Amino acid sequence: MYIRRMAVIAPVILSTSVDNYKKSVERLLPFAKRVHIDISDGIFTPTQTVGIGQLWWPQSWTVDIHAMVSRPSIYVQQLIELKPHTIIFHAEVKEDLLPVLQQVKQAGIHPGVALQRTTVPEAVAPYIEHADYVSIVTGTPGKLGGKASLMQIEKMRLVRAIHPRVEIGWDGGANISNIFGVAQGSADVISVGGAISMADDPQGMYNRLLAEMDKQSVI
Repeated sequence: MYIRRMAVIAPVILSTSVDNYKKSVERLLPFAKRVHIDISDGIFTPTQTVGIGQLWWPQSWTVDIHAMVSRPSIYVQQLIELKPHTIIFHAEVKEDLLPVLQQVKQAGIHPGVALQRTTVPEAVAPYIEHADYVSIVTGTPGKLGGKASLMQIEKMRLVRAIHPRVEIGWDGGANISNIFGVAQGSADVISVGGAISMADDPQGMYNRLLAEMDKQSVI
């Protein structure tokens, strides 16, 4: 039986340069606990981020790496060596993801699968069944500050029907005006990009988002 967990907020890091990545880590360091790091090969999405060899983070963080890459099999071992909490690959790649997900799990890391807006959960049910984490990508992969598609909330219910105990993440456009609805829609992890990274006071915005969920959850 699935036991509803209180949603957590994972600030997003998406950086195209080493300097920007370092600044992003430093801005989140005072308050972040779980962090969502985006990487891209410049093929799966137009954006090319810092490379895997340039990734680092404080030991206190729980890190989910969202790998927007066209060939997961090429990158999976390098990502495993970083020892993140979760490694997320896209269901839409042309490769068979099952061996990759199994390789991640055998390494003691949580395997994740990301679904873009047009991807129907039932069409990729074997991936969902083998995953520990499913990311509902509602924005534009590779870009911060996108708009959330709240119609995707129903997709979380469809994923839960396939894999009742899987951890579900929401990725794209979460902000102070919609985070309660996203959390109530069954999200366990809400990855927040632009709302935090573009704020003058990132920690203040993070706290406001947490307070919004806590305030609403007792009504």
